[in-house]
Amino acid sequence: MEIYHRISDIRDYVKARRREGKKIGFVPTMGYLHQGHLTLMERAKEENDIVIASIFINPTQFGPDEDYEDYPRNLEHDAKLAKGVGIDIIFAPKVEEIYLKNACTRVEVDDLTTKLCGASRPGHFRGVCTIVTKLFNIVNPDRAYFGQKDAQQVLVIKKMVEDLNFDVKIVVVPIVREEDGLAMSSRNKYLSTKEREAALILFKSLTLAKNMIEAGKRDANLIKSQIIKNIENEPLARIDYVHIANEKNLKEVDLVTGKILIALAVYIGETRLIDNILLEV
Repeated sequence: MEIYHRISDIRDYVKARRREGKKIGFVPTMGYLHQGHLTLMERAKEENDIVIASIFINPTQFGPDEDYEDYPRNLEHDAKLAKGVGIDIIFAPKVEEIYLKNACTRVEVDDLTTKLCGASRPGHFRGVCTIVTKLFNIVNPDRAYFGQKDAQQVLVIKKMVEDLNFDVKIVVVPIVREEDGLAMSSRNKYLSTKEREAALILFKSLTLAKNMIEAGKRDANLIKSQIIKNIENEPLARIDYVHIANEKNLKEVDLVTGKILIALAVYIGETRLIDNILLEV
């Protein structure tokens, strides 16, 4: 495995592999890898000849009061894990390699980005779409792999790929959880022992909703109120949003029917965590 830091180097590598007829899988990450990332990489390895993973903490998707400066970084740790699952190349550019000082072009997807995390984090998805566009143009993959934990991001990127005619297949991999149900996240590192225990309220609340639906409940507002009540019983939790929506367009529903997404964003102490489940009724 090699680590490249320059766009010109990764492009030369990709062009050489293309001449050999190789299929390229791509896993974009912000680093501090965990089993969730590794599962994406393992899937990519199964389905492609070459797998490239990017490690880039993208400043444009962080708000002014968010954790860009404190976001965990450890390239040596990441490289060891990536090599262990057979990644061929890590692309780890510096910010100045990706963003020109006089850059004035941004990529934005309307509608889908005004809800959920988009409402709570203005500008976040503009930053996501811009960096993913740049990475797709640099790496030119056949397939790109994303985790279902960021359900809204997946929908936004799929729409961007469709609208802008990117020749890349988006592969979505299910959420990877700890044994007790907590969705794996690089931000779990921020949690104290008590906060780590409190964070289970997200998965417990999603499970409560799933059980209600399986028992025949179809009133989305009733289910949402029970989720909120359950989370509010946890002293360390503060709700950002609870959303029960159509899986395709993220519009909130009154009746649970068809394919739905139940998505949560909850602060545990100062740490904002997200989680979701997909259900078909």
